[in-house]
Amino acid sequence: MSGIIGIYSPNRTDTSQIAYYGLYALQHRGQASTGIAVNNNGFVDYHKEQGLVNEVFSKDIIDRLMGNIAIGHVRYASSQQSKEKSNVEPLVVGYRKGALALSLDGSIVNAKALRDELEDKGVIFQSTLDAEVIANLIARYHRDGLEEAIIEAIDAIKGSYSIVMMNANSLIAARDPHALRPMVLGRINNGYIIASETCAFDTIGAEFIRDINAGEMIVIDENGVSTVHEKKGKVSHCLFEFIYFARPDSQVDYRSIYTARIEIGRQLARESPVDGDIVIGAPDSGVVSAVGYAEQSKIPYRDGLIKNRYVGRTFIEPTQGLREQGVKIKLNVLKDNVNGKKVVLVDDSIVRGTTVKRIIDLLRNAGAKEVHVRVSSPPVRHSCYLGVDMPTNQHLMAAGKTVEEIRKELGADSLYYISLDGLRKAIGGDEGFCVGCFTGQYPVQGEMNL
Repeated sequence: MSGIIGIYSPNRTDTSQIAYYGLYALQHRGQASTGIAVNNNGFVDYHKEQGLVNEVFSKDIIDRLMGNIAIGHVRYASSQQSKEKSNVEPLVVGYRKGALALSLDGSIVNAKALRDELEDKGVIFQSTLDAEVIANLIARYHRDGLEEAIIEAIDAIKGSYSIVMMNANSLIAARDPHALRPMVLGRINNGYIIASETCAFDTIGAEFIRDINAGEMIVIDENGVSTVHEKKGKVSHCLFEFIYFARPDSQVDYRSIYTARIEIGRQLARESPVDGDIVIGAPDSGVVSAVGYAEQSKIPYRDGLIKNRYVGRTFIEPTQGLREQGVKIKLNVLKDNVNGKKVVLVDDSIVRGTTVKRIIDLLRNAGAKEVHVRVSSPPVRHSCYLGVDMPTNQHLMAAGKTVEEIRKELGADSLYYISLDGLRKAIGGDEGFCVGCFTGQYPVQGEMNL
């Protein structure tokens, strides 16, 4: 999972400032590294480093990055890649037709095979990025012009992707044929903006136009926005965008994330009522569904956990040790609200189980009489190779276990996961979603790029 942004303006030169604030709004999608590249009259300048947006970019750097086109990236990192500076995006490359900058959200499942083929033909790689495979494919097909080269390149790749690219004259965006990763188009003054989520638009005052369609490639230049290619497959939006990834104030694929999570909580209450005194949510992505559960069940919602706002999302920390330490300093219990109470704890998901197990321990130590866990996703039993940081099944709490076995391991008084049918119903449709991490059936077959 990553966050991407792209801005095209016919007459502004401060697009890096717009990208900066847009990336700030997308920081929840990746905290390992960030970067911005700009086009200044055909010259591509960039700055990228490991760290958060506000840590990497100073005012002096932003003031230096002047141009009318910009792209940006925030990135999560697996343990194998977290310390490699060469894997920070945007990727900026030069080829016969000029400079090209590229940012990717997703995972190319045939990247290794394509990389091996290119290396056999003498191509030298500087990183392990899927984005570099795409850039080399574009350079390989450059003879017919940039747009045609990009079309050939994206026709060759398989997986999940939302891509923004920039050359001297245009901003280019492409979304995979299954629309697994989100991507939206907006308008800012007389220019345009591409982003992973609409919350980036709200931050900078841009107007939402529409989602980029499944398999669509658009070009934004002095002539406006043009669709130059569209190859739609079976739409399979990632369910984890609605459960966990996206900010609640975003709209993804014409669905309000906040409304979806409220309805998920209500559906949980319909499927699994419990005799509780209070409902609390696991911060932050479990809170909205907890409100929905409370509304449906008529059990009062209370704040039960206080989050340290200066600690990152433990789900996307690169090692188990850092995840466990992150949980310890991330959350504290409001003892007055939970002491002596039967607590219904609503969490967005249980992936590795580190956070929820620690929360249950914290609640019991604070005097909770009972802890009943309700989960806004079905059991995550299968690794994802389409852009979610779940490297192997051995890290998944639910892999090979029954719900009762998981309950005992967590130490909860009861445990219930929302049904897959109930989750689909809550979000608003029976079809059009990827359910691979729950069922093992993915819209794209491939291998994880470890």
